[in-house]
Amino acid sequence: MSTRTRFAYHEKDGEIWAEYAGGDVVRGYLVGTREGDRLDFRYVQLKEDGTTSSGHCASTVVELSDGRVRLEETWEWESQSGRGASVVEQLTEHAP
Repeated sequence: MSTRTRFAYHEKDGEIWAEYAGGDVVRGYLVGTREGDRLDFRYVQLKEDGTTSSGHCASTVVELSDGRVRLEETWEWESQSGRGASVVEQLTEHAP
């Protein structure tokens, strides 16, 4: 995933899910749960080169002073080696 990856998150009754794409990710999905400010989910994705990969992520939801949301994440691949940390921030709509 890269800075060009865009996520569309959804939440209902403690369930979370999202679709994502961008950079070298053609299509990705995640599904999991939310308890308070903690998200716990698994993700799977298809890359431009035809490979697939999957992993696990735990995130903390942080409300920013301007009302947007930031996810502070720690993740680990389950289908390959690698782990790390990421920050995902809500984008705002720009007026035309």
